[in-house]
Amino acid sequence: MSVTDQAFVTLGTNDVYCQGALVLEQSLRAHKTSRQLAILITPDVSSGYRTVLHAVFDEVVEVNMLDSKDTAHLALMKRPELGVTFTKLHCWTLTQYRKCVFLDADSLVLCNIDELFDREELSAAPDAGWPDCFNTGMFVFRPSLQTYSMLLQFAEEHGSFDGGDQGLLNSYFSSWATQDISKHLSFLYNLSSNATYTYLPAFRQFGSEAKVIHFLGAVKPWQYKYNPQTGAARWEGGEPPGPHCMEFINLWWQIYSSEVVPLLVQHKVAEEIGIKQHMQNLSIGLLLLSEQKAAPPAAPCPKEVDTSEAAGLAASISELSVEDTSEEAYGAKERQNWEEGHIDYMGKDAFENIQKKLDRFLQ
Repeated sequence: MSVTDQAFVTLGTNDVYCQGALVLEQSLRAHKTSRQLAILITPDVSSGYRTVLHAVFDEVVEVNMLDSKDTAHLALMKRPELGVTFTKLHCWTLTQYRKCVFLDADSLVLCNIDELFDREELSAAPDAGWPDCFNTGMFVFRPSLQTYSMLLQFAEEHGSFDGGDQGLLNSYFSSWATQDISKHLSFLYNLSSNATYTYLPAFRQFGSEAKVIHFLGAVKPWQYKYNPQTGAARWEGGEPPGPHCMEFINLWWQIYSSEVVPLLVQHKVAEEIGIKQHMQNLSIGLLLLSEQKAAPPAAPCPKEVDTSEAAGLAASISELSVEDTSEEAYGAKERQNWEEGHIDYMGKDAFENIQKKLDRFLQ
């Protein structure tokens, strides 16, 4: 039964993070959440992605920090370094909901987590780097215009000790560390994707019970290269960026390629963007799709992840990258034309033709 006065909330500041938000949405739906799904977006999100977001989220709310009548604008003028932080604080304005759970867009849900709505504000999991602080990638809160106003005032007067929302919220909700243990959520609700390296013994003991994976750090899943035939991702940017657990990276890509990409194509996001590399990736993905169609993967807990399963569809639209595995499929001359940017947009490489192929394969 659907609960309409409670919601999972995330934030999409641009098209790239909206793709992460779409994977998050798919993982929540896959595990049968009964709560509403809402997303805050900024003016930087393109119209194409807005269309897709409206199709899958229960509510899409634009947050415009440039409104001179907004009290947040006045605070931002005094604390310009906290622009993104102020954007996140807008989740407290969603007063149509009685209670919410915020999840960063670079998160992946592995199990049903509706039990979080039994907790009170501000419930969160400890931060791995400083456990006396909570990590703001996931927290339970009660929307309130009064709290929102007080947060803005606090930010204006005190700023943030880390320059972001985590420092600000930990300072404002400073009693979290000592006052009420019931507001301390298990690390399994906000498990860093590098936990297999930094806490290996504990991960071996408890990792199979993980509920939410958080891809912390500067490098995100969408920056990896993905091979849809093997269902495996790999890093191509020189030195490895950080010790992410590849099982989680692969799972993110499986959901993205099988569930999110068809949505982007269906709503013609690729056509609107009209960028050469995106069209090339889409064409390559269609070729691979014709060779192998796999069922959409569920989002199992880590011990159930099978990285050998092919994702079945490799098309990356916007800034996500997909590994080109089509050496034999494209003739040398045709491939050279692609690499040199000589693409027949009005002929065989036109979006309409690619769309027709995809429609046939998805039937």
